[in-house]
Amino acid sequence: MLRTVAPPPHSPARPARAADPDRRRTSARTVLRCVLEHGPVARSTIARLTGLSPASVTDHCARLAELGLLREASAPRRSGGVGRPHLPLDVDRSRLVVGGVHVAVPYTTVALLDLRGRVVAERRLRHPDTEPARVLERAAGGLAELLGRVPERRPLGVGFAAGGWVDRAAGTVVDHPLLGWRDVPARTVLRARTGLPVHVDGHARALADAERLFGPAARGGRSALHLFAGNIVDAAFATHDEVHHGPRSQAGAIAHLPLAGGVEPCACGRTGCLQAELSERTLCRRAREAGVCDGRDPLHVVDAAAAGHPVAARLLRERARMVGRAVGLLTDVLNPESVIVTEIGVIHRPDCLAALRGELDPARAATVTPTSFPESVLAVAGGAVALDVLYRDPLSVSPQRI
Repeated sequence: MLRTVAPPPHSPARPARAADPDRRRTSARTVLRCVLEHGPVARSTIARLTGLSPASVTDHCARLAELGLLREASAPRRSGGVGRPHLPLDVDRSRLVVGGVHVAVPYTTVALLDLRGRVVAERRLRHPDTEPARVLERAAGGLAELLGRVPERRPLGVGFAAGGWVDRAAGTVVDHPLLGWRDVPARTVLRARTGLPVHVDGHARALADAERLFGPAARGGRSALHLFAGNIVDAAFATHDEVHHGPRSQAGAIAHLPLAGGVEPCACGRTGCLQAELSERTLCRRAREAGVCDGRDPLHVVDAAAAGHPVAARLLRERARMVGRAVGLLTDVLNPESVIVTEIGVIHRPDCLAALRGELDPARAATVTPTSFPESVLAVAGGAVALDVLYRDPLSVSPQRI
């Protein structure tokens, strides 16, 4: 008679099952990122590109479709004209959105983004004052107003971005000297005002994530540097699909690096600090002193240059050259594969991009491109914080309404 043998008390199968949820999340993330990068794409192609089994891909695609993240493309493709048609999958841009909040010095940008990082709706809210609770309350109200325009969409969450020192894990703006903010609990305040999950990060890192997910220059690369030169000047560095944060998210604080040739006095007491030299405030003041424009908005300098004002064009090129020196300083240390620059002259004028590249050796100059989001950079920065979380853990999705 055959006897059944009981398994040993510590079977190796149980730890494997315990790890299944983590593996499932990793596989779901892999499938969603594959569709983001290659969609519309057939399930069989997803299996080939990811190395997952066809059955696993089918299972994950069904779950992601249930969550509203994937959809079947409208035009099925047949293989050899026989059998069932291939129904390629794509990211579903029609049902879900994320909210984005970017707090700049003169105004807050609120926006809704679809799952491919494209702006669905956007609004700028000028600051009558910069008291943190009132700024964040106005932002929450602005998001609610935008969501009211698209009642067919469900919000997944809110991303918040700002310059200065932003602690992603704590959800706080630790220090934003130009706004006068210290230890502002942005995540807690916005979550209480919106009832949605809120994710927080610095805007240079947020834009690095946006480039990594949606931009042609950084997506799929092994390393990328993003330099943001606005009123605040900071940077972010990504390697192998991860943006570096450092302890308490202090990575990328480059404001007081010395810039060769810099002459602008800094509040720290030195001369030629990178932010003092490159800040849009400096550009506007120089334009005002030169009689180019009213010197309140850097876009006015761009407009004056486009209208043929030679001094405006010179100021923009000079700033771009200094940005090029900053790029050279950072790339000497980090040696990234690609460099993305968000700077107003480089975005709008080919001569400024040429001036920036002229400060670099030809090999390095060829790696430098402007931001992939020239018309919506601040809106994308806020939304990208939430989209980065989504694409890292799509199975955590729980759509709600404001």
